[in-house]
Amino acid sequence: MSASRRSGTTDELGPDEPGRDGPEGSSAGPAGPAGSEGSAGGSDLLAALLDGMDAALCAFDADGVVTHWNREAERILGWSADEAVGRHGFAGWAVREADAEEVEARLMSAMHAPGRQVHEFALLTKDGGRVLVRTQSAAVRGPDGKPAGVYCAFSEVHAQIDLERSIALSEALFEDASWGVVLVDADLRPAVVNAHAARALGIGRTSVLGRPLGELLAQGVEELESALTHVLAEGAPPAPAEVWVSVRTPEGERRRCWRCGFVRLASPLAEEPVPLGVGWLFQDVTAAKQGEQEAALLRFRTNQLHRAARAAAECEDPAEAATVHLDFALAGFADHALIDRVAGGAVMDADTADPVRLVRVAVTPSGAPGPSLLGGEAGLPVRYAEGHPALQCVARAGSVRADAGNLPAERAREWAVGRQWPADVVHALCAVLRSRGRTLGVVTFLRGAGRSAFERGDAVYAEDVAVRIASALDLAGSLDSE
Repeated sequence: MSASRRSGTTDELGPDEPGRDGPEGSSAGPAGPAGSEGSAGGSDLLAALLDGMDAALCAFDADGVVTHWNREAERILGWSADEAVGRHGFAGWAVREADAEEVEARLMSAMHAPGRQVHEFALLTKDGGRVLVRTQSAAVRGPDGKPAGVYCAFSEVHAQIDLERSIALSEALFEDASWGVVLVDADLRPAVVNAHAARALGIGRTSVLGRPLGELLAQGVEELESALTHVLAEGAPPAPAEVWVSVRTPEGERRRCWRCGFVRLASPLAEEPVPLGVGWLFQDVTAAKQGEQEAALLRFRTNQLHRAARAAAECEDPAEAATVHLDFALAGFADHALIDRVAGGAVMDADTADPVRLVRVAVTPSGAPGPSLLGGEAGLPVRYAEGHPALQCVARAGSVRADAGNLPAERAREWAVGRQWPADVVHALCAVLRSRGRTLGVVTFLRGAGRSAFERGDAVYAEDVAVRIASALDLAGSLDSE
C-alpha cells in the first residue's frame, strides 16, 4: 500500500520519476495503467467514496505508515489528510507518547489476525483534546494474498453507543414490548408489527403486513387513518389519543379502546426529510375506560336519586312525588316511561296466581319533553295481552327485559304498538313496584333504536327507582283510603 498526501489516492510521482509519462510523452513504463485516464477516474471515485463515508477511516501500510485519511477522520480529530498521510503511526500527534506503542501494537496485530478486531482508544485532537473512539481494524491483502497493511474505521464512542442503543431499542420494541408497536408505511399499511400488536389485532405477525387497516378493523378505521395522515403531514401530536375500534377476529368483532401515540419516521440518509411512514404505539385501555364510564354513570345516577328524593320531599301529593322520581330517573336512562298500578290497589304474593289487571297511573309525554302526566282516574285497565312483559313482571315480582331484536323497522313498530308502547320503542325494562310485602304495580322504561339494550346494571338502577315510586304510591293509596 503506497503513501499518499490525498485521501483515497495512490502515490503522487513527480514528472521525472519512472513510471509516468514525461514532458516529451515517453511511454508509461512499468506503471503503465497507473497513469491512464481510467486509473485516474478510479482514484477519484475511491477518494469520493472514502470522503463520503459516515465513519472515520484511516489505513496503514505494512510498516505502519498512514496511507489514507478521510474527511470524517479530519472532522473528529481535526488533522487534515495532508497532515496525517505519511506519518508513522499515531505517536506524538494522534496518541500520547505513553500510549503509542500499545495502540500501534493492537492496531497492527489485525494484519495477522482473522476477521475484524474491535478496540477502544483515546486519541488526541489537533487542539489538544482527547476523544474516546471505538475502532474496527482488519488486514489489507496484497495481490499475492499476503498482508500488505491494515485499515481502521473508527467513530466516537458516544455516537457508536447511541447507534447501538437505537438498534437495541428497536429490537426490544418489536420483540418484548408490553404495548403494541406498528410501523405503518406511507400508504397506511402495516409494514412491521410486534407480537403484542399482532395479538391485539387478532392475527399473525406476517398475516397483517401490507393489508389495509379496513380489513383488520370494522369500526374506528376512519379516525385512525385520519390520525396517521395528519402525522405524515404535520408530525406527531402533542399528546396520546384514545381511539375506540372494533377488531375483526375469527370469533367476531371485539370493541376495544386503544391509547395511541404516533411519531413520524424520516430517512436519516436524505438531505431533506423523506417520510418513511409512521411509528404507531398503542396500549389497550378498554378495562380502564369501561371502569371510568361505569364510575361516572354510577355517580350521575346516585346524584339523580338524591336530587329526586329532595324534590319529592317537597310534594304535597304522594302521587306527584312518584312522577318526580320517574322524571329524574328518565334523564340519560330512557326515552319513555310509564307507571301501571294493580287494579284494586295491590296484590299479595298468595294472589299472584289470579289474573292481574293493570291501570295506567302516569306516562311521559310522547311528543315534546315535559313532566310525566298523571292519569288512571277512570280505573280502566290497560289492554295488555297475555305474556306481556309488565304482566310477567307482576307474576315474577322481579324485573323483566324485552327487546325487538333485529326485526325490520316495520315489524319492530308492530312489536311496540302491540304491547301498548310508543311506535319507536325497541327496548323495554319492567321493574316491579313493591311496598310492605305487596306488589303495587309496574314501572316500565322504554328506549328507541338510537340507544343500546338494557343491561343488568340498568335493571339494578330501575329497581332502585321502583322502590321510591312504590313507597310514594303506597302512601298515596293510604291517604285515599282515609
